[in-house]
Amino acid sequence: MNIYTTDKIRNVVLLGHGGAGKTSLAEAMAYLAGLTSRMGKVADGNTVSDYGKEEQKRQISISTSMIAMEWGDCKINLLDAPGFFDFVGEMEEAASAADAAIIVVSGKAGVEVGTQRAWDICEKFKLPRMFFVTDMDIDNASFRQVVEDLTALYGNKIAPFHLPIRENEKFTGYVNVVSEKAFKWQGKDAVECEIPEANKDYLEKYKESLMEAVAETSEDLMERYFGGETFTENEIRAALRTSVDDGSIVPISMGSNILCQGIYTLMDDIVKYMPAPNNRKVAGIDLKTNEVFEADYDFSKTKSAYIFKTIVDPFIGKYSFIKVMSGVLKTDDLMYNDEKSVEEKIGKIYVLQGNKPSEVSELHAGDLGALAKVTAARTGNTLSTKAHIIRYGKVDLPKPYTYKRYHAVNKGDVDKIAQSLQKMMHEDQTLKAVNDAENKQMLLYGMGDLHIDVVASRLKNEYKVEIELTAPKVAFRETIKKKSDVEYKYKKQSGGHGQYGHVKMRFEPSGDLSTPYVFEEEVVGGAVPKNYFPAVEKGMAESVQRGPLAAYPVVGVKGILYDGSYHPVDSSEMAFKTATIQAFKKGFMEAGPILLEPIASLKVTVPDKFTGDVMGDLNKRRGRVLGMNPAGNGKTVVEADIPMMSLYGYCTDLRSMTGGSGDYEYEFTRYEQAPSDVQEAEVKARAEKVAASNVDA
Repeated sequence: MNIYTTDKIRNVVLLGHGGAGKTSLAEAMAYLAGLTSRMGKVADGNTVSDYGKEEQKRQISISTSMIAMEWGDCKINLLDAPGFFDFVGEMEEAASAADAAIIVVSGKAGVEVGTQRAWDICEKFKLPRMFFVTDMDIDNASFRQVVEDLTALYGNKIAPFHLPIRENEKFTGYVNVVSEKAFKWQGKDAVECEIPEANKDYLEKYKESLMEAVAETSEDLMERYFGGETFTENEIRAALRTSVDDGSIVPISMGSNILCQGIYTLMDDIVKYMPAPNNRKVAGIDLKTNEVFEADYDFSKTKSAYIFKTIVDPFIGKYSFIKVMSGVLKTDDLMYNDEKSVEEKIGKIYVLQGNKPSEVSELHAGDLGALAKVTAARTGNTLSTKAHIIRYGKVDLPKPYTYKRYHAVNKGDVDKIAQSLQKMMHEDQTLKAVNDAENKQMLLYGMGDLHIDVVASRLKNEYKVEIELTAPKVAFRETIKKKSDVEYKYKKQSGGHGQYGHVKMRFEPSGDLSTPYVFEEEVVGGAVPKNYFPAVEKGMAESVQRGPLAAYPVVGVKGILYDGSYHPVDSSEMAFKTATIQAFKKGFMEAGPILLEPIASLKVTVPDKFTGDVMGDLNKRRGRVLGMNPAGNGKTVVEADIPMMSLYGYCTDLRSMTGGSGDYEYEFTRYEQAPSDVQEAEVKARAEKVAASNVDA
């Protein structure tokens, strides 16, 4: 591939609802750009961008893929991002590296929740955008309905650049609103024709709204517009370029991915209207001077690059996806990674077409590419020179709240699973593997059930290790409500020295649930020598790790040693520790033991029309709704306290309730007494487990 300067580069991300046609659009664009000799199909698993085994099996995009293509004298770096909400981290990483977005909408399905989420991502990253309506070859596809729905959502900035021509319920051509010319397809070519009567009213309406938008770009044009003058096509296009760049106009185009119709004009429009990187602003911090470094994709400044994504594939290896923020990156450059305190020589530089790397000698500011075998590099790292150590801000990705417990099917695979998950977490910043040592479980956090299932499937098929996913163990705690007074004498004689330890203890609530126990002694007269007090406390410390009620950690218990006895020969630390453990079990069960459950503070953001459904569902989950606050854009934040055990599966249920438009976040706040039925169930489960282990023994 040729080397392209910054002004000839277009970095575009494809966003939209899952199944809207992003991957098939990318396939049609790759075909027109000459990357393939025939178009692949998602159903056949042979598209350029969905090259992963898991993607081909499930027929959905799971990770962002990069397709570099040449179009005219420009280079288009296309980022095909997933549409399913479980992979929103991939979408946002891609959007962070792009300079513009195409939001893909199915003409058949219309505007969907994923369409609005794509718009929100564009707003977050301040991306110029345009819509592309696919499936226009399908009978019941409606371009006009999509335009009306988008206009209702986002106002008059929605501007169709093309209108479909349909004859005998077939998609046969298009009308260019800017040039006011019509074209029909004859084979692969578009031949000019008369504008059909059915299109004239809409053409006039859309052209008028375009002219108003053009007039607003300058006072001179505004005066001419009100003076009744018409603008030249070049003036219109220049003004539109400015308006698309600042977001005051959002174009809509349309076509058929399968028939590769409307794609040529789309690619032309990307070059004409989408901004080159040097029209965008970006800044980092120069860590040597502690001043702002305005990179602005300027090729003449010191070289720096940001790693926006990492892939660690068992088959094609590790690649760090980079965006060159300033300067020109060349093979054999020495680049410094300040976060890892490592200077590495850049080996080969690649541009990617799906999983096919092509080597290039250099990348100019604003260009996207990939580096192989940069050992220390991680997503979010900045590469710069030691003379000018630059750091750019990391992308703020969504936090994963869905989690499941996992364990190795084969115990011998534990280490290999940990290493494989580590590699996958380098790729996916929204995936987290957590060792919950307190509850003796390993947890896998993701953006949803599908996300976690895909991870398990990839481990099996790509890394050849298998995990089993189950419901996580809830982090209950045990405590007491009353007081008890007990004694326990541990006496054992077996030839030689025996064992003797005798304690009298009181147990009561300490009033502090943040600590497991408080130990005090009130022994008088040397009934228990002082040198055995630490042994008694050790017995307490060991006892609170697994409570007598249901084997959960104990909190908020005070133990007071007030009397006992000892034997001058047979007493030992071990004997007093054992006596304390037995006294604790007895005293705890006599002091009104209760189970405490973790309570989370939950915030659910949903469109206003779903607040009733969400509140009703929270009540069923034993949640206590604390209030509702308007979030703007027709959304409400419902705040509630809810038991952590009731949040299992909530992601899937919330999406089902709200059609995928609901979001939630939570954090642990405190412990509360569990209802009697929950406590009984846990105690019963504990008893059954003990009984089963005794049978096995």
